[in-house]
Amino acid sequence: MAELRPFAPGPGVDPFALDAQVQRGAEGLTLAYQLKGPLEQLVLEPAKEQPQRRDGLWQSTCFEAFIGLQGDSGYWELNLSSGGDWNLYRFEGYRSGGREEPRIVALPTTQRRGADRLDLTLHVPCRPWMATADPHLELSLTTVLEHRQMGCQYWALRHCGQEPDFHLRSSFIAIEALK
Repeated sequence: MAELRPFAPGPGVDPFALDAQVQRGAEGLTLAYQLKGPLEQLVLEPAKEQPQRRDGLWQSTCFEAFIGLQGDSGYWELNLSSGGDWNLYRFEGYRSGGREEPRIVALPTTQRRGADRLDLTLHVPCRPWMATADPHLELSLTTVLEHRQMGCQYWALRHCGQEPDFHLRSSFIAIEALK
């Protein structure tokens, strides 16, 4: 697992640890997030029996992945709420042309939750939304944590901007480097 770091460390985020992992298989990607800390301090949705595609998930606690093909300015943004709701957007370039990826209609997740730990896992099939069978992928694993007392904090493998900005391609890492 790779450690995600907050954009602005401080006393409110210090009790938390956040790790993420990606595994690539023949059929797609498996993303796993592990959040440890006093979860009662965060805004977390309860697990849903029937998660749905939903907009605006990034405005509260949201586990994310930004996925791009090496050499292509376009990319996808995957959002996953703590309750299991999700969305996948396709962008033509930096924050431009964003729209829902229509070729994915469900992203099933599993989760385990305790008083001080949340584990989320989801499988993202590479077909039919990726045109190439063996793409060279770059990605950025990120998370928004909404604290009850201090608002949203932004976590990522790498922060490359002056402000939190998960869309910056300079923050994407070749998938091979994450192993």
